[in-house]
Amino acid sequence: MMGNLELGTGLKGNKIIIIAEAGVNHNGDIAKAKALIDKGAEAGVDYVKFQTFKAGNLVTKQAERAAYQDKNTQDNDSQYEMLKKLELSQGVHQELIDYCAQKGVQFLSTGFDIESLKFLAKLGITIAKIPSGEITNLPYLRKVASLFPEVILSTGMATIAEIKDAVKVLTDNGVHKDKITILHCNTEYPTPMEDVNLKAMLHIQQELGVAVGYSDHTLGIEVPIAAVALGATVIEKHFTLDKTLPGPDHKASLEPDELKAMVNAIRNIEKAIGGSGLKEVSASEAKNKPIARKSIVASKNIKKGELLTEENITVKRPGTGLSPMLWDEVIGTKAIRDFEEDDLIEL
Repeated sequence: MMGNLELGTGLKGNKIIIIAEAGVNHNGDIAKAKALIDKGAEAGVDYVKFQTFKAGNLVTKQAERAAYQDKNTQDNDSQYEMLKKLELSQGVHQELIDYCAQKGVQFLSTGFDIESLKFLAKLGITIAKIPSGEITNLPYLRKVASLFPEVILSTGMATIAEIKDAVKVLTDNGVHKDKITILHCNTEYPTPMEDVNLKAMLHIQQELGVAVGYSDHTLGIEVPIAAVALGATVIEKHFTLDKTLPGPDHKASLEPDELKAMVNAIRNIEKAIGGSGLKEVSASEAKNKPIARKSIVASKNIKKGELLTEENITVKRPGTGLSPMLWDEVIGTKAIRDFEEDDLIEL
């Protein structure tokens, strides 16, 4: 069943969940969909996510496309016609689930309409990924809550009040709050850096008291890496086989090498922020203390019984003798034996 890599392990444990968003970048071709799974698995992501919808249930035949969709597709199709070409049949879904299992990566898909939600639940999917456009869709949110025990909610175009309303619908209808992850998101493709507003992720966390993450539509990999450093527990990022392919999302997606670089960087940041949080000596650096620190030593030959003063002692490496923090206690005492220059002073 999907969801075995429970989001809670990433949110309340130590592992950051990385969702590689294949979305509709398969262009309706199952061979491309499988190739995307291959590349996601090779990159080390946790989930490869697709999009499940019936174009007729999603948009009217008169619905206009977004400006970025017009720019990236360069044809005269309506939004309905564009989406119709990008549908994955229900039969293909099980084939992709099985293929993900073979490749050691988990399958996930966003259901964009109620029929698709029901279908995904029947396939054994236990995590609902709610897209930004459905955050104000009351019947949809209620259906999600009735079918899925765990929810990831994207928040592009949403205010904090709308996010609170959506979460209330989910919790009022049976989803436990600790099973909700909210992703800060901006739905411009690609998102201008000045519009990312990454600290809004922390605002969501403060206001809602839930686990948070980040769904990224910027170019490059810097922002999702920064989001992890700020506390994101889930990262979602579009990827493609080739940015030059026709289709609405390819240009704002990572190519396989970029995806792998992002995953490696996130795993490194995950380690870097995964310590105790206390300022203490690490195991790897402890051996360097006697080499890098200093001790009180004789700056010239000293006879036994001679007073130790600033004229005959100094501080040098190694740090295996008396700490220079004992300087005031050493000054004015008598040498307990003869010391040659550079000998460690003893009391």
